[in-house]
Amino acid sequence: MDLITLSDVPLGRLLVVAAHVASQRWNRYLADEHGLTQAGLGALTAIGQHGEQPHGVVAERCFVRPATLTGIIDTLERDGLVIRQRDATDRRTVRLALTAAGRAKVTAVNTASRAEQPLTSVDHDPARAAVVREFLLEVIGNGEDPQLTTDGGHRC
Repeated sequence: MDLITLSDVPLGRLLVVAAHVASQRWNRYLADEHGLTQAGLGALTAIGQHGEQPHGVVAERCFVRPATLTGIIDTLERDGLVIRQRDATDRRTVRLALTAAGRAKVTAVNTASRAEQPLTSVDHDPARAAVVREFLLEVIGNGEDPQLTTDGGHRC
């Protein structure tokens, strides 16, 4: 039986493996360098981009349920990055806002991620980077369920 190397793996499967490896590296970097989880950074970014907003809106922007966001916000609030405020007109609504430390944290992560060493040699070649970017945006934008082959397997 021949061994299959990564260079022989279909492109769709290779994309899944690359995403998994990149996600692990990104999560480790966020934790080690910034004391954040990916979910925490997502919440900080959503609040930072849109300003103070209701908990439920932030949950939608982070693609999580409001109950899931509660634990994320608990941690961010404990770390002094986010504050919860009751809405003045509807006391049932909790609004989330960044603190000065939260804004500084988002700026630090964004600055560092732009200044870090490139992920691969493709980052140094604008033409190659453009092709990869176009591919990834098409994959992300497709958003459809994978098509099945006639034998019931996935096409990747």
